[in-house]
Amino acid sequence: MEKRNLRKERIGVVSSNKMEKSIVVNEVSKAKHPMYGKFVIKTKKYVAHDEKNDCNEGDTVKIMETRPLSKTKRWRLVEILERAK
Repeated sequence: MEKRNLRKERIGVVSSNKMEKSIVVNEVSKAKHPMYGKFVIKTKKYVAHDEKNDCNEGDTVKIMETRPLSKTKRWRLVEILERAK
């Protein structure tokens, strides 16, 4: 059996689900500024493939790296960790 390479996984919050079978996921991280020592909030956006169209804005989701599905989509939805309230 051939072994598959490890895929990157990210956890973030869905910021947009207005597209058909696509979602935009925001990953927020805190990084300490090297000179001033203040914590800076950094945000990264990922466009992910949502096959069943079941994500809503505010959901916390886990996404995984995959082959390019379109010009910007390189991630796919693995699971919904928490629904928005």
